[in-house]
Amino acid sequence: MTDETTNRNPTPTEWFARWHIDLPLLIAALLCITLGLFVLYSASNRSVSVVIEQGIRFGIGLVCMMIAAQLPPDWYRLLAPPGYVIGLVLLLLVLVAGDSAFGAQRWLHIGPLRFQPSEVMKLAVPLMVAVWFHDRPVPPRLLDVAMTAIIVMIPVGLVAYQPDLGTALLICGAGAAVLYLAGLRLRMIGLLALLIAAVAPLVWINMHGYQQQRVMTFLNPALDPAGAGYHIIQSKIAIGSGGLFGKGWFNGTQGHLNFLPESDTDFIFAVFAEEAGFLGVLGLLAIYTFLIGRGLYIATKSQNTFQRLVAGSLSLTFFIYVFINIGMVAGLLPVVGVPLPLISYGGTSMVAMLSAFGVLMSIHTHRKLLAT
Repeated sequence: MTDETTNRNPTPTEWFARWHIDLPLLIAALLCITLGLFVLYSASNRSVSVVIEQGIRFGIGLVCMMIAAQLPPDWYRLLAPPGYVIGLVLLLLVLVAGDSAFGAQRWLHIGPLRFQPSEVMKLAVPLMVAVWFHDRPVPPRLLDVAMTAIIVMIPVGLVAYQPDLGTALLICGAGAAVLYLAGLRLRMIGLLALLIAAVAPLVWINMHGYQQQRVMTFLNPALDPAGAGYHIIQSKIAIGSGGLFGKGWFNGTQGHLNFLPESDTDFIFAVFAEEAGFLGVLGLLAIYTFLIGRGLYIATKSQNTFQRLVAGSLSLTFFIYVFINIGMVAGLLPVVGVPLPLISYGGTSMVAMLSAFGVLMSIHTHRKLLAT
């Protein structure tokens, strides 16, 4: 190797590889983030302060993503158990000394920070389950399935008690994704389905009244059009009125005339659909599809069981995130309070999602280094 080759400036591709950044994943995430800021500016009635706050949260998330990408994948296998335990401790602290808002006790103050520990468990749970399966035979045995259920249901129960049914479902979905990717047999899936059906009445009895009302409203929003069914009805009107090309930026009526509640958080997709139309929705779904597909591609190129399960489960969890939010806004699922990834206004969820992308980058870029 000549001195000229050694001393030359690295190409952009080499620079990103040196910093363990997966360029396709980064570009897609930044594209989604940028689109989210434009949508949020409109959904918040042109509030610059809201966009600045969201931009700061994006910046923090990107820094966390960069840091996560630098850590070798084996570090995550070592850090997962203590991280899982710390997450459980934080969830217990929420029940004891958490902040309450909108009838739920979900937030925790540590110094100047105010965050939701439940969001951390979306990353900690799949990592912990992947650690459990790392040195065990696949497909999973009954004992392994039972242990996975314990690992998943403890944080799910704590989060559901806050109550935060949406996040509890996402955590449960993250654990289920690891089980599925570990090769769970069809008959085992059938047994789990029967078990869920058997405990469903018990779950229904122990649900809060407003949660039961959401399920009934999902089945028939017209039962209470001015109350529990109001969100869904107005959301469907917004989505349908967008047509093929949309009404244009700032020209949506449902959000700007305050017909649509929570237009900058859980129901921001309805605002986007009204202003961007069907073609704009297809564009957003294309970005989401690429992010999910890139994550699954990274999973197929992983070097061991732990990395494959982590990359695959994080990708499927992102898919569940998108599916639940769009499904509930379109009236296909009950309203459970799940934000639209990288678009909705919020902090902890954004940081957790971008940190998960950093883990995916770590798995992919370190694999490349080992292969050279």
